[in-house]
Amino acid sequence: MDWIIGMQNAIDYIENNLTETIDYEIVAAQSFSSCYHFQRVFSILCGFTIGEYIRNRRLSLAGTELAASDAKVMDVALKYGYESPDSFAKAFQKFHGMLPSQARNNGSNLKSFSRLVLKFSLEGGTVMNYRIEEKNEMILTGYKRHFVGIPGERENQEKEMYVKTRALQYILQGLSGNLEMNYDVITNIDDEGYDFYIANQLSAYYRNNLNKDDVLGEAFAKFFENITIPKCTYAVFETERCSYPTTVFLDLRKRIATEWLPNSGYQLAKSPELVVTHWYRGNKSEQRYRELWIPIIK
Repeated sequence: MDWIIGMQNAIDYIENNLTETIDYEIVAAQSFSSCYHFQRVFSILCGFTIGEYIRNRRLSLAGTELAASDAKVMDVALKYGYESPDSFAKAFQKFHGMLPSQARNNGSNLKSFSRLVLKFSLEGGTVMNYRIEEKNEMILTGYKRHFVGIPGERENQEKEMYVKTRALQYILQGLSGNLEMNYDVITNIDDEGYDFYIANQLSAYYRNNLNKDDVLGEAFAKFFENITIPKCTYAVFETERCSYPTTVFLDLRKRIATEWLPNSGYQLAKSPELVVTHWYRGNKSEQRYRELWIPIIK
């Protein structure tokens, strides 16, 4: 229950300071956790980032205030953290579908984004297999895209990347010597987005000659880069074995945040998150599964 109380305290702090500058470090302190841990758990539980929550709440309240009062648009913009009428108008129109000046029109349909309230429900009572593993520094080779939003909740972006870059995946699998496994690396996570790599573990020969055009050709360095995964402690979870483990993967991620992490004694470490996909073929296709490597710290 303590983690629920802490999370609600943090949300209450945000709500009480929507017209002020909000420091994420202070928000996280309300839940007795690190800023990184709080942001990651918040996004997994809620499906949006802290920044998105704050922005949507402010715009929702701004719409209500404009519709119900004679307040000047500029005054409302400043009240909710916008330094110029243009930036406020752009954000307001994106959220409400109309300009701030139209909010007072009779029949205007404004949008409401309600306050978060966490409620306790009795969950768990199920088995979650995991292992704690110390992983030494590892170098992977792959290619990346930068995605907007939350890892896992923006699966359409990740899916599109997989579909459109199959040739690059086949090259990496061929060079690694393992045609049935690949890594996803999720790193540089902040309130706006994250870097997403598709990668494999190649031999030292390929890694060391990655940028030598006379060895591997200029096309190789154009598409691929080496990614250093620092030494870290991981909690490793596996999906059930099935033909398409990607469909059960998001549920596993949420269960880790709600059932395992609050009682584990660990917090999330600011290190890359890994997903290892075992994509068996032929008559072994029913045994496919994914491993979720969550970086943790005491």
